[in-house]
Formats: sequence, C-alpha cells, structure tokens
Amino acid sequence: MTATAPHFGTSPSTPVPRRPLAAAALLAALVGMVFGLLLGGAGPASAHAALTGSDPQDGAVVDTAPKEVTLTFSEQVAMGSDSVRVLDPHGKRADTAVAPRDLRSGSTVKYGVSLHSGLPDGTYTVAWQAVSADSHPVSGAFTFSVGAPSETTVALPTEQAGGGLVGTLYDIARYAAYAGFILLAGGAAFVLACWQRGAGAPPLQRLVVRGWMTLTAATLAMLLLRNPYTGSGKLADAFDLDGLKAVLDTRPGAALVSRLLLLGASALFIAVLFGAYAKREDEREKKDLTFGLAVGGTVIAAGIAGTWALAEHASAGIQPGIAMPVDILHLLAVAAWLGGLVALLVALHRTPDIGATAVRRFSRIAFGSVLVLTATGIYQSWRQVGTWSALTGTEYGRLLLVKVGLVAVLVGIAWFSRRWTARLVSDGAERLVSNGAAAEKSAEGAGAETDATETGTEVGAAVERPGIGTEAGAGTEKPQAEDAPASPAEDPARAAQLARQRAAVATAEKKRIRDADPERSGLRRSVLAEVTVAVALLAVTTVLTSTEPGRTEEEAARGATTATAPAAEGPVNLTLPFDTGGQNGKGTVRMDIDPARTGTNELHIWIDSPDGKAMDVPELKLAFTLESKDIGPLPVLPVRLTEGHWTASGVQIPMAGTWKVAVTVRTSDIDQTTIDKNVKIG
Repeated sequence: MTATAPHFGTSPSTPVPRRPLAAAALLAALVGMVFGLLLGGAGPASAHAALTGSDPQDGAVVDTAPKEVTLTFSEQVAMGSDSVRVLDPHGKRADTAVAPRDLRSGSTVKYGVSLHSGLPDGTYTVAWQAVSADSHPVSGAFTFSVGAPSETTVALPTEQAGGGLVGTLYDIARYAAYAGFILLAGGAAFVLACWQRGAGAPPLQRLVVRGWMTLTAATLAMLLLRNPYTGSGKLADAFDLDGLKAVLDTRPGAALVSRLLLLGASALFIAVLFGAYAKREDEREKKDLTFGLAVGGTVIAAGIAGTWALAEHASAGIQPGIAMPVDILHLLAVAAWLGGLVALLVALHRTPDIGATAVRRFSRIAFGSVLVLTATGIYQSWRQVGTWSALTGTEYGRLLLVKVGLVAVLVGIAWFSRRWTARLVSDGAERLVSNGAAAEKSAEGAGAETDATETGTEVGAAVERPGIGTEAGAGTEKPQAEDAPASPAEDPARAAQLARQRAAVATAEKKRIRDADPERSGLRRSVLAEVTVAVALLAVTTVLTSTEPGRTEEEAARGATTATAPAAEGPVNLTLPFDTGGQNGKGTVRMDIDPARTGTNELHIWIDSPDGKAMDVPELKLAFTLESKDIGPLPVLPVRLTEGHWTASGVQIPMAGTWKVAVTVRTSDIDQTTIDKNVKIG
C-alpha cells in the first residue's frame, strides 16, 4: 500500500513527518545512480534464443551444394526431430529429415542438418523452430542459393512460433497464473502478518480461495497448451497424449507439474488457516500455530515462485545461480505488496472490524517489499537490457520504461495512502472505541425497542408494561393483560431471533459509522487507485516475460548484420532520366538513399527539367523490390518539400541485396511514366 516509511507513534496533534519524502528522494537518486552504473558497464548476455549465424549465410550464393546446413544460436535451445527443414525451389525436403546434430563447442551453441547429395542449382529455404532455455518458442527462416538464385514456390512463414489463437490463450493463462499467485500468497500473508482476526472474515477467505482456484486452472491450461504452443500451433493438439508426455519431459513441463503439487500443499494450508486457525481461541496455541503457518506458507510460496524462475528468463543467460533466487524474491515481494493491497481493499470495503493497527502493519510490509523490488528489479534490468541503446531502442526496453513509470505512479499514490494511514493510526484507537460504544449503544436501544414491541400486549397499544411508563405515570402500576404472550426468556426461538436482530443492527451501525469516517473513506479511495495501477503494472510485467530481452534483440541484430553482405559505404546516388510523352514531360530524377543499409533509410529526390532547373510535378511514387527473394514491391510515398524537392523518411529495407528501385512520375492528369534501376543496398 504505502511505499514510504511507516508512521510510528504520532499523537493526534503531531503533523505528518516529512522524513519519508526525503528518504524517497534519496532512494530514487540511489536507484538512478546504480541503474546508470550497471547499464554503463554491462557485459554480454541473453535470454530468448536468437539466431546469430548460419552456414551458408542468409542470402549467400555458393558454387556447389553444401553437405550440411548449420545454425548458431545465442544460447542453448531445445531441438526436435523436425526443428530444421531445408526445402528446395519446389518445396521438397532437401535435408535427410533426421534430428539436428548438436555441434556445440565451448560457449558456441550450434546445430546442423545433413543435406542430400547432388542437389541441383537454385534457391533453398531453411525454416527452423526451437524452444529457448527460458521456455519461449522461437522460429525463423532464411534462404541461400546454389549456383545462382532462382524462383521458389516456398512461402516464408509469416507467423512467429507461439502466435495465433494458441499463443493468445497461453498468454491469457500466463497472466491469470501471475494474478492468482499474487492473490493467494499476498492475501494469506496479509491475514497472518497484518490482521489475524481476518482469518474468520468471509470476504478475505473468498479472495484467497479464488486466487488458489485461478492459479490452479491457469497452470492446468498452460500444461495442456504447452505442446501446441511450442509446436504445431493447432488447438486440437492440446489433448494429444503423446505431445503431453513429451512436454512432461521438458523443464517447463516439470515446472508446471511441480507447481500443481505445491498447489495441493497450499490447499491444506488454506484449510488450516481458515479452519482450525480461525477458530482457535487460546492465545498461546494461536501464536504457535501462527509461526507454523508462516514458515509453511513461506516455503510453499517460495516453491511456487521457484517454478517461474526455473522455466523463465532467470534460468537462461548469465549468472543463473544468482538470477533464480533474485527472481523468487522479486515475485514474493510483488505478491506481498500487490496481493496485500487487494486484501486491504477488500477488508476496508467488506469488513467493518479492521482497525488502524492492521493498516499500520501492512504499511511496514509494503515499504519493505518496495525496497526488495527496487534491488531485485535493478539487477534484473541490468541482466536483461544491459545497455542504454537497448533500453530505448528495443521493445523490451520500452516496456521496461513503461513498467518503471507505472511503479513511480504507484509509489506516488502510495504516498497519499500513507498520509491517510498516519491520520488513521494517530486517532485509530480512540475512533474504534467510540465507534464500538456507539454501535453497542445503538444495538441495545434497538434491542430494547424490539423487546418492548414484541412483548407488548395485543389488547391495546396504550397499555404499558410495569416500569416502562412515561415520566408522568412513573410509579403507577397498571394491570397487565391476562393474555400477554410469554417473555423472550420463556421462548428460546424468539430469544434467538432477537439476538440475530441485535447483531444485525450492531453490524449495520458499525458499517454506517465506518463509512462516515473521513480517514477510512480517504484511505479506501487511495488504495482503490493503487489497485487499479497495480493491475496495469501486472499486465505489463506479464508481457515482459514473453518479450525478447533487449540484450538478445541487439545480439541477434549484430549477428544478422554479420551474416549479410558488407554494407555500402555512404549513401547511394541515382540518376534516372524520364519522358512521360506529354508537354513538358521530359526531365531527370536524382535520388539519394542514406545510409543505403538494412533498416531505416532516408530518401531525398530532386526532379530537374532539361535546362537543369527545379521541375514541379503533381505526383511522385517509389517502390522497392528484391526480386531474388520475392520481396516487394514495397511502396514509398514521398512528401513534397519545395518545388522539385521530395523526401521520405523512415524507409525500411528488410534485408541486404540488389534492389530494383522503381520511380513513377506524373507530369499531367494523363501523362506519367515509371522508370527503374537496380542498386545494391546493404
């Protein structure tokens, strides 16, 4: 809830101290300094596997057919019998269709497949798919040619592994699993550490049980979807028993099964927490049981968190022996903070009995959780990003910046929650006593009124019972009606009914007084805002776990650059004369392509008339085509800057090669022409 130092022992007249603001500022400065030092001196690492090289290289033209094709990856991958396929120009298998051979040497991860002998000339397509060490499927394709490039009937796959409907369902299950764990672990921790009387509160019981059910259902769904998620992508294969057996032999499958076993143990923990523990009256016995449940619950929660660390980013890349325990601490801190936050919100809205002491205890736990999250988050950021360029130039880095921004917003809202907490703590005990007395007095008054109504005679409304007369009639005895019903003491059913009425009135009065409490109402609003931001934060975190880390993305880009032809030096300049056939239809197109490499390029086009002056035309269009790879035409629409000068920025060239640049010039409503020229880019 609160991300600043908790409030201790202030009196109602003591103002809210400003030391937490200074501490927060100091903490932010320290975080920034450490973050900069770590990113500035980062070494190489990876998480998602990336193809860093191949032999033959992508786009290469070799004189004779190779005996095998080798693939080099940035980290260890799992390969199946059909993980690498080499297809000839007609789409037939050119490899021997056996499992890839492991050619690892030292830190180099390399796999190879043998090719048939006597392969004819033409363009061959290599399609590969694997599972990286962090459990995420990766795939790709490239081409090479024997003798000379040729046309090919093979269509390069457009969908990445782990996509489609199965990928969407798997991502939903992954998100639900994180949410369920946070509610389960955080809700139980809130009950044990902050508000032990909450073990008997049905709203908190439902919260924790629903977290357990969500995590269990999501884990089962991930186990069934794992086979099609990393393989065929077909939903029907989720019930393939052979595929399920193969999944159980993998590390992610073993992690999911271990999670299910730990969820069985957590079911027993929940039963004891909301059963025997909630009913225990003896303080000493309850204290011993609290210790036992705390130890057992921590072990179970750490074990469940460990199933993520075993199969996700922490298990791959550099320093896995450090990264996995750090990842477990990170998940536990998230659960303690965000799960406890949801539990506090439920308690504030659904239970009338939670007091200031429980809020103050959670304030301390939340502050400690934020410190743990800061330390572990810095380490994970360094490990997965590594450089400032990856932080701003990769999808993972940008998502990480969004996550940091959401955390900052969450901490800012938590500061307001801390102020409400300080006010609630300073006069909490006094308010609880007065509220309890008021509720009891109201309940007694309502009970007395009910007694008088229920036990009155039926003979007349004006006939009073002895001793309940008005002040004017005090001391005057009036005869009771002979047919008056029996007193509640003589009728157990009516006595029980009256007791229930009194309890209902007391509860309603407590709720009315609680809802009228401005401190409690303000705290509820700020905690609700925190929970809303926390849901968005959880969504971004889940997306991060399935996104290729910045380190790997940059490493793959460097590998792709190495595998392609040498880049041209400097921009490319083209001159293309044209004639549309109409009046004033002759001229020259001059074009600069800068830097003329794969990736983003900038184009400048000048149109000159035959006398060398700037020539204005109503329309100009361009298109890039890489005929050897059947890519394009890729349209480009330049923007007119001035008379005779057009420009286009952000033009993407996907791969190196000899591209045909086609320029369409229109000089009137009916006169236009298209001219083209081949240029080597990249």
